[in-house]
Amino acid sequence: MIYKLARPLLFALDAERAHDLTLDMLAMLPRGGKAVTSARLATNVAGVDFPNPVGLAPGFDKNARVADRMFRFGFGFVEVGTLTPLAQPGNPKPRLFRLVEDRAVINRFGFNNDGSDVAARNIAAMRRRAMPGPLGINVGANKDSVDRLADYASGVARFADAADYLTVNISSPNTPGLRALQDEGALDELLARVVEARGAHMTPIFLKVAPDLQPADIDAIVRLSGKHGLGALIVSNTTIERPALASPHAGEAGGLSGAPLHDL
Repeated sequence: MIYKLARPLLFALDAERAHDLTLDMLAMLPRGGKAVTSARLATNVAGVDFPNPVGLAPGFDKNARVADRMFRFGFGFVEVGTLTPLAQPGNPKPRLFRLVEDRAVINRFGFNNDGSDVAARNIAAMRRRAMPGPLGINVGANKDSVDRLADYASGVARFADAADYLTVNISSPNTPGLRALQDEGALDELLARVVEARGAHMTPIFLKVAPDLQPADIDAIVRLSGKHGLGALIVSNTTIERPALASPHAGEAGGLSGAPLHDL
């Protein structure tokens, strides 16, 4: 009922403005909440207890403004980010497109976020209270970084003691060259760096990969994930593939997500 009432208002706004307004409204809710759970829903991955397997993906709450409040909606976990060491504006606007006819969206945000310092303060404030479920922290590299591997290592070191799990995100199609880190040689070095950066913390490291991979790439990723002792793979981010779409925005560059993916 609430969605039916709010949808016309939100869809009357630019898509990114509607997203930002939603975060502003959520920030007014009381902190906390309770995740939906039961003996049938609860699960454990890499030593992390998830009340249920339905979580809120990163990208919604990039700067960890409302993560603790999202458990009110029943989520079993919440992941924030992607966070880069330095703040960056992301790609030029417009960069979020509703494909209404296709029940889908295309985005090309480009890791827009306020940087790790701001997020760390927000997360510390949340952590002063008990979280109703696991908090994942998703880290990435700045677009203009001269050493992207160092950026990932910095993010892991910064948040290893604040996260229930850490996600190394090499799957975004909206940062030029980022997906090249999925190549075997680059990935081997990256995973060695982030595992070393974790230090004495045993926080599980998850690797987020793209859906647009060849079978040989998948084999290498699985092999290297085992070699470096990762906790899990997150499959997957948005796709650069384009099924038949009806929306006038179907030709926009960026990552596609939504109903059309069911038929891929």
